Amino acid sequence: MRTALYPGSFDPVTYGHLDIIARAAPHFDRLVVAVFDRPNRRLRFDGAQRVALLREATSGLARVDVQPYHTLTVDYARAIGASVIVRGLRSPADLAAEQPIAQHNRVMAPDIETFFLIAAPHHAACSASIVREIAALGGDVTSLVPPHVAAALRNVGAEA
Repeated sequence: MRTALYPGSFDPVTYGHLDIIARAAPHFDRLVVAVFDRPNRRLRFDGAQRVALLREATSGLARVDVQPYHTLTVDYARAIGASVIVRGLRSPADLAAEQPIAQHNRVMAPDIETFFLIAAPHHAACSASIVREIAALGGDVTSLVPPHVAAALRNVGAEA
């Protein structure tokens, strides 16, 4: 069985993330979407919330399995038997950030490849940080995230 790993913080999951997931999944028997819980990073949603939001967003996609993880990405990839790490690229700046990570992963795990998928043009300007900023200021994010994620962002904003 060919397994791939799509890791990220997904804070929150966006339509851009979902596009990468939907495009990557058919190429593998199993695509594990792994939600990394970063203890040193301030996040809008905790790990369990992000996993739940992603599971709801991907519930209709075959071959997709959403899981939390807390280790080095290559260690988690090995633990689940993944031979590929999937990453999405929106711009040359993303490539500049992702390339050294992929190279370090290659040194640590030469048996695991990194596959880059270019963002669809209509998702290229979408980022989770932009979504968080718009939502924090009371803006409409419904064109950037699924309805249940927009509702969760509104609820978090109301609690802040």
